[in-house]
Amino acid sequence: MNSHDSRVTKCEEVPVEFPPQYQPGQPGLEYLMIPRPVSERPGSSGSGKLHNKVAVITGGDSGIGRSVAYLFAREGADIAIIYLNEHADASETQERIRQLGRSCLTIAGDIGDEAFCRRAIGHTLSTFGRIDILINNAGELIYEEDFTNLSPVQLLRIFQTNVFSCFYLTQAVIPHLRPGSAIINTTSVAADRGYPAMASYSATKGAVGALTRSLAVSLADRGIRVNAVAPGRTWTPLIPSSLPPEFYMFYGSLDNPAPIKRTAQPYEIAPIYLYLASEESGFVIGQTLHVNGGEYSGL
Repeated sequence: MNSHDSRVTKCEEVPVEFPPQYQPGQPGLEYLMIPRPVSERPGSSGSGKLHNKVAVITGGDSGIGRSVAYLFAREGADIAIIYLNEHADASETQERIRQLGRSCLTIAGDIGDEAFCRRAIGHTLSTFGRIDILINNAGELIYEEDFTNLSPVQLLRIFQTNVFSCFYLTQAVIPHLRPGSAIINTTSVAADRGYPAMASYSATKGAVGALTRSLAVSLADRGIRVNAVAPGRTWTPLIPSSLPPEFYMFYGSLDNPAPIKRTAQPYEIAPIYLYLASEESGFVIGQTLHVNGGEYSGL
């Protein structure tokens, strides 16, 4: 383990405490994090569940997106990762996917821009010839203790990234999806559990959940399955780049509201995306699967 890991669980070799650290801005850089997120389950191997599939993953350079990309590659998929400007993280992810024996396309740009989203889908199609899975995962988070301080510019920006991008990318990819394809959106426990300092983020994730249910119904007759994953506290670059240290330093302490009193690592979230992307979930549509250590239990 990293020398900065002050404490780990006995059953899992993962960190549960995180020292104060500062990032230059969102969405954050994984290579700067102390400790680094755990992206792969040690000793894991694939079984061909996504053999020769092609997956587009926004935010695939780091955090949950990176872990999903690694797991999908192990299962036989080629990957296109869309990211903003975290070039070092993207290069690291691309190299690891190639080591796993699959191809990886990296596309940098702003998913809040419709034209870019269409170009990204077109680039993926011209490279791989098909798309089978779309993971709308990238997001921004605004931490603002005084709700009245949120500006119209901030609200527009966070909805562009977290919600509008789901519309843009889904609209661009639908004509190219075949029966059996899957769209998986990342929402959050914040959509159901009140976080006073994350009102705008929670609102966007609630919108993603509603969009998921509506799309699932409208696309079912095409054989396209739409579902969502709602992670709880997970150690990703979005945390140190968005939240004050006092919010995340003791994610493993006794005041953690989840029965499993530690933050998740990305590799613990990724298998749910694999389930929803594979044929094993062929009868599952419009669902939001919560992976949060039991954190949400109502108000």
